[in-house]
Amino acid sequence: MLQFILRRTVGAFVTLFLIGAATFFLFVAAPSDYASLACGKDCSPQRLADIREALGLNLPLAQQFWDFMSGIVTGRDFPTGHCSAPCLGVSFYSGDMVWSTIMDRFPLTLTLTAGGAIVFLVIGVGAGMIAAYRRGTLVDKVATGASMVLSSFQIYFLGPIVLTVLVYSTGWMEDPKYVPLTEDPVGWFVGMSIPVCVMATIFTAQYTRMARSSMIEQLAEDHVRTARAKGMSRKYVFLRYAWRGSLIPIVTVLGIDVSSMLGGAVVTELTFSLQGIGRLAVDGAVNKDLPLTMGVMLFGAFFILIINILTDITYAWIDPRIRLS
Repeated sequence: MLQFILRRTVGAFVTLFLIGAATFFLFVAAPSDYASLACGKDCSPQRLADIREALGLNLPLAQQFWDFMSGIVTGRDFPTGHCSAPCLGVSFYSGDMVWSTIMDRFPLTLTLTAGGAIVFLVIGVGAGMIAAYRRGTLVDKVATGASMVLSSFQIYFLGPIVLTVLVYSTGWMEDPKYVPLTEDPVGWFVGMSIPVCVMATIFTAQYTRMARSSMIEQLAEDHVRTARAKGMSRKYVFLRYAWRGSLIPIVTVLGIDVSSMLGGAVVTELTFSLQGIGRLAVDGAVNKDLPLTMGVMLFGAFFILIINILTDITYAWIDPRIRLS
């Protein structure tokens, strides 16, 4: 297992380096004037020259690339101060270090992503398993029908409806807001419950159908039927043999969905006026803040690679044959 994890980790670092190189040449080496964006509209020639020198744009392109990549590992010096590793540059718009800005916003997005994944896994997979176990009954029909209805909703449609009913009309809940978990666990839970549940609703329907079909397929496998023929109870066979095998397609899609939830976080954060990574990416694009946009892209790539590594490890735990492939 250790060699398997090491291979995946080395491959992830190589991929991250290639993404960093592609990001650099896409933005820094593009035909657009990088220094003019940092200088702003009312920019004098002298100030433009000073910015070029401060950003190292007067250096050869290879040296610029080396400074950018090495700064991620060792840090860099800017006119505004030293940027500690991992250094992703200085924001044109705010003047703050990009990494510090991302870290300030990341806990909110992590709450949305992790909380949403937990909710749709528990409810979606649980409902799908129960529907498969009670196949053909009323429970199965209700779970299948509810998943069909929920799959038609979108965050930007469901979010305002939930806010109108639970917050503005009845006052049963407060307007969503983020409070750090370490400061107020109750406030953190209450403030993020609506965005997390709305975001999870979109995925819950998919996992209900997937878990149901995967479990029904596993129940038809030869080893499961053999176990039943030996006299084992249906419940024991369901939990001991069929359940674990049905997890592989679920884990496959889970790794993709958790990665894509960063994109879903953009819509969720805009819908509920939350200041997370998604909103930060939009602000960087609107303000033409290239260091901030590059930083968010690299951080998003790192996040997705971590999810992929965890998905591979989960694969190997579920099916040890994967470690040998």
